[in-house]
Amino acid sequence: MTVRGEVLVAMSGGVDSSVAAALLIEQGFAVTGVTMKLWGGESDSGCCSVSDVDDARRVADQLGIDHHVFNFGDDFDERVVQPYVDAHASGVTPNPCIECNRHLKFDRLLRRADALGFTTVATGHHARIVPIDGTVRRVARGADPLKDQSYVLYMLRQPELARVALPIGDIDKAAVRSIATRLGLRTATKPDSQDVCFITAVGGREKFLSARIPLRQGRIVDSEGTELGRVPAVELVTIGQRKGLDLAGAERRRFVIDVDMASATVVVGSREDLDRDRLAVSNVVWSHEPFAGRCVVQCSAHGDPRPAVIELLDPDHVSVRWDHAQRRVAPGQSAVFYDGDTVLGGGIVQH
Repeated sequence: MTVRGEVLVAMSGGVDSSVAAALLIEQGFAVTGVTMKLWGGESDSGCCSVSDVDDARRVADQLGIDHHVFNFGDDFDERVVQPYVDAHASGVTPNPCIECNRHLKFDRLLRRADALGFTTVATGHHARIVPIDGTVRRVARGADPLKDQSYVLYMLRQPELARVALPIGDIDKAAVRSIATRLGLRTATKPDSQDVCFITAVGGREKFLSARIPLRQGRIVDSEGTELGRVPAVELVTIGQRKGLDLAGAERRRFVIDVDMASATVVVGSREDLDRDRLAVSNVVWSHEPFAGRCVVQCSAHGDPRPAVIELLDPDHVSVRWDHAQRRVAPGQSAVFYDGDTVLGGGIVQH
């Protein structure tokens, strides 16, 4: 873990970031807590709410450190919320948590830290930053495989890796809660945040998106073009989806294998119809230098890494050739490339 000078700790109001701050204080660093106010609407996910800001402030008081609130709501709307809406309108399945890390936690916050004279920014992510060769660093999987968040940090490059600290990456979740309990922190038993902070459990994506874009009914057809049914909103359909298709009387399970937004048509087929031997990835970010060759590729936060060969088309685009055909990944999701437990880079799935 690289820590230099005064440390600005991003405190979300959860137990992980609370303990991250506490560990740095125990290690003798000058720590200041900050909570980013991102979403001003409804939230029941366990982050981005008024109560979370209050929890972070009270933990900072318990730890005896200064605490600030940075209002980055406009940046969040522009960089995370609107792209999320636009993606659904175009038939893409976005990952807003990754975009929040990319644009808010490890860009906007780092720039604010610069302006205030902080050399290091710390977060409560379950991941590690490890040296590879000389001054080269990579994100590595956290000690707790069930909580590992290296996947959502693939956008960190050498400039960020040189000044970001992940204090809890070497311990598991049970140890994090044990430390919080020992210190009497109010977040010790607080549940982990769930899902997307601006999508509530009541209403979900449909309620959120319908207030921002028109949702269109779509046709469900098989690979021969035979109409099988309807979906209430084609913008809510995802590649690989099985539930919610309302195909009463179907003899076998059917999955979404393609979506044509122009004609509002959803194509369904068998599980095998989803298999692909290649994956096109763009907007690739490398932790250090572009890579070509054998590695493992992970396509969801807690998905299984699969062996593959990366073919480098240019620094921003790669073709992933799977060793064995894999279930198709929805465009808009992220593919992250690993060398063992360390992140080589990652990008956005195209098809």
